[in-house]
Amino acid sequence: MGWARRVCSRTATALPGGLRPALPCSRLRAVNGEYKRFYLIACRALWREVCFVAANCEQALDIQFLKRGLHDQPDLLRQVLTEEIAKADEDGYDAVLLAYGLCGRGIAGLRAGRIPLVIPRAHDCITLLLGSKERYRQYFAQYPGTYWYTPSWIETANQPSRERYEARLKEYVERYGEENGRYLMETLENWVTRYSRATYIDWGLGDNERYKRFTRECAQSLGWEYDELRGDPALLRDLCEGRWHEDRFLVVPPGHSVEPANDESVLVSRGQADAG
Repeated sequence: MGWARRVCSRTATALPGGLRPALPCSRLRAVNGEYKRFYLIACRALWREVCFVAANCEQALDIQFLKRGLHDQPDLLRQVLTEEIAKADEDGYDAVLLAYGLCGRGIAGLRAGRIPLVIPRAHDCITLLLGSKERYRQYFAQYPGTYWYTPSWIETANQPSRERYEARLKEYVERYGEENGRYLMETLENWVTRYSRATYIDWGLGDNERYKRFTRECAQSLGWEYDELRGDPALLRDLCEGRWHEDRFLVVPPGHSVEPANDESVLVSRGQADAG
């Protein structure tokens, strides 16, 4: 299901060499009244960007990264998120944060437990990487056939490229024969023809020039145009810092559920009375 990055220590145990252990979260709260402790659930496809923001965050975050691609199975994504939200209820957090958008309606129907649930008003994670749904909408309106590349996506998935095409073709031919294999490629990989542009979202992370070069090579091999956009951490940063302006975040009260909205707000919270 992923791995967790623990930002603050839960227990203060003796360490060798006279080293002093970190203060447990409960004592940190007593030392600094402004301190908040959040449980952040994020897609593995955002791991570099989330870790970058977390490393500079003034609040304490416990982070759980979930398997990339769960948005392709909305019911499974909803089930896994529900289980993670329930875990946070038992551990004294101030809120659960989701580094997800609507994601194929995978978060529709989620219910906050005993603590608030906070979600960016976003259709998918591109909004989180570009910093606002307005910036994403403006670019998409101008270039609707865009396939997005980022360091985290390049590292965690087999992105559209010549290597991917050749590997998939080889697999199909070996399994089904030359003629059937090529027919399957034309049928199952036809979705690539819906795109005409490879856009790299540049957060300046990792081996940035190598990622850009890879994206340019993919665009060239697929006959797409290449573009770069500067990434903006503002939305992810505000999510983690607790700056939840109503225009940019949905704060779901305990016991309320999340539903899609048919307007620019993207998401809406409903209580049991509303649902009835």
